[in-house]
Amino acid sequence: MKLFYSRGACSLAPHIALHEAGLQAQLQKFDTKTRALEGGGDFTQVNPNGYVPVLQLDDGQYLTEASVILQYLADLKPQSGLAPAQGSFERYRLMEWLGFISTELHKGYSPLFAATTPEEYKTTVRQKLAHRLGYVEQKLAGKQYLMGETFTIADAYLFVIVNWSRGTQVDLTAFPNLQAFQQRVAHRPAVQAAMKAEGLVK
Repeated sequence: MKLFYSRGACSLAPHIALHEAGLQAQLQKFDTKTRALEGGGDFTQVNPNGYVPVLQLDDGQYLTEASVILQYLADLKPQSGLAPAQGSFERYRLMEWLGFISTELHKGYSPLFAATTPEEYKTTVRQKLAHRLGYVEQKLAGKQYLMGETFTIADAYLFVIVNWSRGTQVDLTAFPNLQAFQQRVAHRPAVQAAMKAEGLVK
């Protein structure tokens, strides 16, 4: 397998999942600013949409979209506990979280990265994100992770997206449960390994 990633982007979530599951994959870096693959090559041949993550399978097929890649990796190693069994109600709970993180948080942060986004609109975006993060804050009350005491791929995804808060001036001070969650996940060995590999921590 090969994971196409950008440093600190949402592709960090499947990168973390690889380490958590003990799976091996070649890493291929994509620079979102220059739109170039490290070592050369045309990324639009990999993903015409022009964004990561992309997982190239051993048979040459490509998978895109973080929530799909995360589930694929978890299902490769069901014993890892990264996802409940397919068909179980808990699996649908996991999918519910992945959908929420993808549409309400991931896409919610996106305008804050665009240089063309007016500052007035960024204020509105941060207010909406605060409402969404408040929902997560409530759901984390009394729990280690989103699904309870077991770390799942939804936690990896949430951690990566919320980790963008500092760079986008999203204030987390009103969310102590979420802040504690971020610290808890950041100290996981697999998370540290993935972040070190991307040059995000020493």
